[in-house]
Amino acid sequence: MDTVAPREQDLTEQKLRTAAERAGYALACSFSTSEEYEADLIAERRAQGKYGRPQHREAIVGWLMLGSGVAALTLVFLLI
Repeated sequence: MDTVAPREQDLTEQKLRTAAERAGYALACSFSTSEEYEADLIAERRAQGKYGRPQHREAIVGWLMLGSGVAALTLVFLLI
């Protein structure tokens, strides 16, 4: 037979309610959709500089300059 005092039972019940409320708060999310979360994440990473300027254009220009130099030297040696 369970002989828990009514006051202890009320305290236990109150603790359980408080724990349930806190558990609900822990699961709350400030974003309503995954798109909002991802947009905010990308904006934050851009602000930190993690998404820098693409280097493709500079690489292409460098390779074109190198190719032009090689072609010019080849023409010079062929004309000599």
